[in-house]
Amino acid sequence: MILMYGLGLIVSAAALGAPLTAQDDPSVALRRMAATAKLAAQEYAIGVASGNVVSQAEVDEAEMFLAEALRAAEGLPDGARSRTRIALESILSMVRTIAPSADVALAVDELTSALAEELGIALDVLPDSPPSHARGAELYQTECASCHGNLGAGDGPAAAGHDPPPADLSDHVRLSNRSPLDFYRLVTIGVAGTAMSSFEDVLSEEDRWAVSLYASRLRLPEAAERAVERGEVPAHLWRFSTTGRMSDDAIVRELSVRGADSSAVAVASVRAHPGPRGEAEWALATMALVLVQADSAYGLAMEGRSHEADAVALNAYITFEGVERELRLRSPGLAGRLEGEFATFRAGVSATRPPQELRALHGSLLEGLRQAQNALGHRLTPYQLFFQSFVILSREGIEAILIIGALIAFLVKTGAEGRRRDVYYGVGAALVASVLTAVLIETVFHISVAQQELLEGATMLLAAGVMFYVSYWLLSKMEVARWNRFVQGKVQRALVGGSILALPTVAFLAVYREGFETVLFYKALFVSSGAVGAAIPVALGMLVATVLLVVIYLAISRYGVRIPLKPFFGITGVFLYYMAFVFAGKGILELQGAGILGVTYVSWAPVIPALGVYGTAEGLLVQGVLVLLFAGGIVWTFFIEPRRLKVASALVPDPNERPRSPGPRHPEMVTLPERDLVCSLERMDADLAEVRAEISRIKDHVTEKDESLPN
Repeated sequence: MILMYGLGLIVSAAALGAPLTAQDDPSVALRRMAATAKLAAQEYAIGVASGNVVSQAEVDEAEMFLAEALRAAEGLPDGARSRTRIALESILSMVRTIAPSADVALAVDELTSALAEELGIALDVLPDSPPSHARGAELYQTECASCHGNLGAGDGPAAAGHDPPPADLSDHVRLSNRSPLDFYRLVTIGVAGTAMSSFEDVLSEEDRWAVSLYASRLRLPEAAERAVERGEVPAHLWRFSTTGRMSDDAIVRELSVRGADSSAVAVASVRAHPGPRGEAEWALATMALVLVQADSAYGLAMEGRSHEADAVALNAYITFEGVERELRLRSPGLAGRLEGEFATFRAGVSATRPPQELRALHGSLLEGLRQAQNALGHRLTPYQLFFQSFVILSREGIEAILIIGALIAFLVKTGAEGRRRDVYYGVGAALVASVLTAVLIETVFHISVAQQELLEGATMLLAAGVMFYVSYWLLSKMEVARWNRFVQGKVQRALVGGSILALPTVAFLAVYREGFETVLFYKALFVSSGAVGAAIPVALGMLVATVLLVVIYLAISRYGVRIPLKPFFGITGVFLYYMAFVFAGKGILELQGAGILGVTYVSWAPVIPALGVYGTAEGLLVQGVLVLLFAGGIVWTFFIEPRRLKVASALVPDPNERPRSPGPRHPEMVTLPERDLVCSLERMDADLAEVRAEISRIKDHVTEKDESLPN
């Protein structure tokens, strides 16, 4: 059952990364609808100027794109479908009555953004690395040149027979407001009423991006040649996932370039940039983008646009998550500090704060981000690789071993030492699931940062729930009298009931959660090393850490059974509760990072990453419930239940209990010294039970040893 659960988690992760059809996933319909509606707004903006139609063909194309958007909207969920249909009909009416193009564009943006937020779907997913220019050129010649011409002027051999004629892709003035993403949408969807058909079923997604980027550069042929040597591109524009959304005009504004020639060179430099080479450049580009996004959020907050500022700050945090694991390898303290800094910064920009307070929050975050940028810019030496490999496995493994060791010791204490295999089954299933997860991440699918957070968050919350249950169960058995009653009358039922079935589940969740993180950490370590010989120091670090973990486990499993009963259950119960509390807070944070849960910051709440406290109302609510349940469990276990049992035992005597005196006596007739004597006898009885258990263990050991000797 545990292994099936683990496989279920892996299958769920695979579903996150695998493409779905329109029938299975509303994202297909939403993205097609949004793409066609945005294309309609762009065509309309070209065809209408100052309230007058300057190109009827463009207006007609806008109507055709909106009609296609209406057809795509039929694939949306029921509630969203009707609202989208009404909104698109309204936009179509605006186009037919020649409304201002800015109003049409705003209506489209509001519709698509609201739907994306409601359904939790990213409208456009762009590759981080630039598509192949050579592949794009090859595909353009085979698929596009016959109509658009070799240089994109719309003068190909087949152009004469088309009405309307093919677009002139070399017209920079007309196309300066178009991005590679806009070209990709056209290539994917096609243009109704023209010879431009859809290539969605003809070319792969990778090929469509390649030909789209190539076609978008045809309007800058000479500048592209000069840009290879003359152009300089800032690090935050190295990633195609950023620049692919930007039009030529947007790039010029971002770089503050003046003059037609300089602008052309700047745009071509960005379009021709090969992207980050090596993990060091990837980290540099990512951190540069985070800094720009943080600055943008701060600027919006200073203008009083708190809602927009919070959205940009969230984007900055999500971008930072792309390098957070690698940073945690190199500087765990700085990584934890930045998580808190981001939470505080988002809390500040999402509300109305004094300018000096915003400046302080912004400055503190920038200082940490620059430190992270420096830390990520250094290449790891073999000694650093060995040490970090050792720290990864030992740190993640010790946390799981503490839980597993406590569970094993618990089983021995209950006299159910033979049920260790249940916990071992959970551990084994988690190890298998972790290995399968690593293989699938590398070979079958690539999960995004948000999807990693979703899987981790779900695992953490499940672990928190089960750990809290087991922690309460352990604390409820702290008193010797309760323990004796359990051992004498309920152990067998517990061994086949919910409490014991919870143990292998805890083992699986504890180990799989750490195993999943370990897989991602080692992936980051390997790719960040950038060295061919990185495998040897990393493997040595893993080997030494494994030896250490075996020693720690043997020490805990051997000596954990000899500690006194009450401290043992108290310490392990509180430890599991602490882990549940931390997992609950971090699980909520991961789901918020994945966009599954909203974020509501509490201004007075502290940010304590070590406790899983991040100052959000959602996290504090879940952790507050755990605190109340824990407090209620303590009050019930140590105050209310003992009184109820005392009254019940007086009214209905236990038939299995031996009388303590010759005749029945009322509980109040028992004097204080007699009560102390009863407690002492119960403690002696518990100690004798431990002695008997130890004698039985030694006897079994000797018997096994004798049986193994030759006759």
